[in-house]
Amino acid sequence: MTTNLSAVLEIPPLSSIRRNHALEHATLHVLVERQRRRWLAGHSGTQGFWIIGEVATDELESAAHEALQRLRNGEAGLAVHPNCGTNFATAGLLAGGFAALAMLGSGRRLRDQFERLPTAITLGMLGLVVAQPLGLLLQEKVTTSAHPGTLEIVAVLPKALGSLPAHRVITRF
Repeated sequence: MTTNLSAVLEIPPLSSIRRNHALEHATLHVLVERQRRRWLAGHSGTQGFWIIGEVATDELESAAHEALQRLRNGEAGLAVHPNCGTNFATAGLLAGGFAALAMLGSGRRLRDQFERLPTAITLGMLGLVVAQPLGLLLQEKVTTSAHPGTLEIVAVLPKALGSLPAHRVITRF
């Protein structure tokens, strides 16, 4: 099973997204190392990634190049980020799923459902606890790849997403 998943994750479009996602995370880590109090977000795709938030273009370009070099030097931990959407999706699915399981068979009456509510809340919180390490593991094994291979940064372009300042980091393999 693991071998099949590994093969699927190396299919070119998925592999590109995973490596760009890792570089996005690594770039965010480098930017925060340089200046702690920043509000930044990112989004990855097959041809690069977006960084959303206030950052100078030259600073972002420098951070992206440093991040790529650090990934190449084996700093795989940079590919995993605590505020990744993978973590939030994992938490939402597990908390919601566990809470929904608690409500199965609770009956149609509102009173019966309210009686089951403490169990649903407890199981939902258990889902959140389980989700923390699971989300990080999913990032490490599935949604990112800390091995950039031939990945290179082509351009860092300032853009705007509506009223939000943003940059498009274009990559190629």
